[in-house]
Amino acid sequence: MPGSRGHASCPAGASACGRRLILSIHDVSPKFVDEVDRLLHLAAPIVGARSCAMLVVPDHWGEAPLVPGSAFARHLRRWADEGVEMILHGWSHRDDSRHDGAADRWRARMMTAGEGEFLGLGREEAKRRLDMGRTLLEQLLGRPVTGFVAPAWLYGEGARAALADSGFEMAEDHMRVWNPVTGRVMGRGPVISWASRSRARIASSLLFARIAPVLLARQQLVRIALHPGDVHVPALVRSIERTLRHFAKDREVVRYADLH
Repeated sequence: MPGSRGHASCPAGASACGRRLILSIHDVSPKFVDEVDRLLHLAAPIVGARSCAMLVVPDHWGEAPLVPGSAFARHLRRWADEGVEMILHGWSHRDDSRHDGAADRWRARMMTAGEGEFLGLGREEAKRRLDMGRTLLEQLLGRPVTGFVAPAWLYGEGARAALADSGFEMAEDHMRVWNPVTGRVMGRGPVISWASRSRARIASSLLFARIAPVLLARQQLVRIALHPGDVHVPALVRSIERTLRHFAKDREVVRYADLH
């Protein structure tokens, strides 16, 4: 496994480990196995392979199901055995809901490319997908998942209620990490991520990553999220490495489970 830093390491200057960094790899699926492996190898020398969280999609867009006994299932089990944190990330990652409210229609259209799966789901359907996904993933891993992160970080009221119903004790959106059962906020602040769908989105994400060291200098918790598409844009790869090195040098690299 590349990197040996492990999790919850505390570099000098981390203010007695009060300043923290969390790294996650999103959209982990058989569809993106090569990209996920590249992201892991990019990050591991900087933060340590076991400091990363993987956000796993059980059946990405209905095209890439997690199959027990498959090569990818063995990959997941091995990563988990080596200490990679595992988190449920939707069921299909595809938004197939009808959005009645203007605000939700805007969020579904502008903030994601049809991937806000849990934005428009009712409570019952959201719970069904949560329970189904957790059961499958935990059977494959042989251990509990840490929590749930909605695709595109978008939650409707039904999804928020279903998370509490299903007993998930960790979730995150763009601005916070919280416990859906108790409502307690475990961390605040924007997540740093990159976009690869268009030149405009690439440019805007590069700009935010460049100014993030100044904007987030006083944040106790910094979250960095990587996506499979990032590896296909060299400028994004360079930005990711530069950003990781900056924040990892004087922060304790932790996992979501360490926030409880």
